[in-house]
Amino acid sequence: MQSEAATALSSAECRDLRRVAAIMIPASEEFVVPGADDPAIFADIVASLGRDLNDVRAALAELDAVAGGAFAALNPDAAERLVTHVCTRGDAAAAALSRAVLQCYYRDDRVLRSLGHEPRAPFPKGHTLEQGDWSLLDAVRHRPQLWRDDRTG
Repeated sequence: MQSEAATALSSAECRDLRRVAAIMIPASEEFVVPGADDPAIFADIVASLGRDLNDVRAALAELDAVAGGAFAALNPDAAERLVTHVCTRGDAAAAALSRAVLQCYYRDDRVLRSLGHEPRAPFPKGHTLEQGDWSLLDAVRHRPQLWRDDRTG
């Protein structure tokens, strides 16, 4: 049975999303890893869109609009420039598009093995996390309150 996200994307949107995924993370012979357009990874991307579906669709529509209605027909260099431009803007659609591709790519067993990680759930064995520089959080700690405190009348 197809997921709700899979039925919500048109064939043109799927084609464009696959091209975006391939541009964002191409296959690497050097590291023996597939690209994000690999059939298994791409199927995971489409099935995992969930709450990001509308933003991903908006980003794909923008790619198509900027390309004059033919993102799929752009040459590789122009397509890469356009994807880079859209994905580095930092708005909700760009973030959703990037997140959709990256989260699925980095949970693929082949990719995890290439990074030296055992492809398994983090529990019950857990993972060791090296301690970092906690002073990097000082900017956040000293930031003014961002939410409304309803307890103050």
